[in-house]
Amino acid sequence: MGTARVAIRYGGRDDVEAVLRFWTEAAEGTDRHDDADKVVQLVERDPEALLIAEIDGTLVGTLIAGWDGWRAHLYRLAVDPGHRRMGIGSRLIEAAEDRFRTFGAFRADAMVLHDNELAHRAWSASGYGPQPQWGRWVKHLSSASRP
Repeated sequence: MGTARVAIRYGGRDDVEAVLRFWTEAAEGTDRHDDADKVVQLVERDPEALLIAEIDGTLVGTLIAGWDGWRAHLYRLAVDPGHRRMGIGSRLIEAAEDRFRTFGAFRADAMVLHDNELAHRAWSASGYGPQPQWGRWVKHLSSASRP
């Protein structure tokens, strides 16, 4: 099966529950406190950020293509396990890059888990590579009020 029938579209409010279920089945590292409200906020703030790949109306892939006005960020590349190695991830990445080019972005970065070798191959095939001189610094924010 080729990718000729793959359609890429923007996700919206009506897709949120299906996308959350899909990430549970197809995405690595889904312990990031995903919830419907956060995905709704994403698509309301940036209606073109959530890319969805479908075959005959069935969700087979996702990618968040976040543009903050300064940088182009890619998150949540996920492809249904039964549809991998068909070019779906590449098509999603290409759609995101096309979107970023319209903003004048000159570079995109992707969040990729260190241990996800399958993802490493997909990102490498699209021309991405690790940037060893940079590290990601993280602080977990609490919903509790500050003193």
